[in-house]
Amino acid sequence: MYIQHEADLVSVYKHNAELLKSTGDKVSAGEAVAIIGNSGELTTGPHLHFELWHRGNAINPEQYIDF
Repeated sequence: MYIQHEADLVSVYKHNAELLKSTGDKVSAGEAVAIIGNSGELTTGPHLHFELWHRGNAINPEQYIDF
């Protein structure tokens, strides 16, 4: 799942078991967008693969999100 944010940011959520949002849906901060899953060739259990992109370049999410 890819979510377009302001300021040319895109967040990516992979290995989902179920998507809770569809293309074009609005998403609010803190709202669930998917259920984590166990997809992928080398997985050992349910997990989330998260990416953050800015203008086509991968960026470190720790610089933007307080985990």
